[in-house]
Amino acid sequence: MAARVIARCVRSLNPRLAAVHRINAATFSSAPLLQSRSLSQQILGHRSLLNQIQYSSPLVSQLRQYGDLPPLTLDSIRDRVLYVLKLYDKINPEKLQVASHFMKDLGLDSLDQVEIIMAMEDEFGFEIPDAEAEKLMTPEEIIQYIADKKDVYE
Repeated sequence: MAARVIARCVRSLNPRLAAVHRINAATFSSAPLLQSRSLSQQILGHRSLLNQIQYSSPLVSQLRQYGDLPPLTLDSIRDRVLYVLKLYDKINPEKLQVASHFMKDLGLDSLDQVEIIMAMEDEFGFEIPDAEAEKLMTPEEIIQYIADKKDVYE
């Protein structure tokens, strides 16, 4: 039973090392632990392998890793909004400014405006209600809306 647990542990930490060293339950259960000298040597070898995996595997890290993004600022929001808009194929990046009106200055229609709002929702990870999305006609308005929703004030 303990042999299977050790073998699963090694396989889950690094499947490539388990395949290279052919670690399986049979390796640990082929003979009684105290009666077989080669088996105890194998276990010691696998124990050192487990120590190597523990310190070298990217799955087991000694560093703390936080999953949260850096805090938003007005500058970062502006940069991300403009970046998403520049990637939109119907917008000429040379004409794009923070105060550009989507329909008057950039020649977009209402469907394009909806697609832009959907792209902003994907970029910032929250949904913008349709009633409020209809009012967002410039990048500046989108930046201010996102800053208000994410409580960013500078």
